[in-house]
Amino acid sequence: MKTLKCDLCEHEAQGETFEAWMEALKPHYFTAHPEVMADPTKTQDDMEKWMSENKARFESA
Repeated sequence: MKTLKCDLCEHEAQGETFEAWMEALKPHYFTAHPEVMADPTKTQDDMEKWMSENKARFESA
């Protein structure tokens, strides 16, 4: 089980895999960072970049 902080604040989430960590982080993102989740300017490329960067963070933890 790995514990990583949110990429935007100090909140921590845990998961056995990157996908599990990401699912554990989603409720926090929706409540603490709704502007990010609802940003209409975000593209598929932005989402893929976030996934790649955070997967690397998870794997190096």
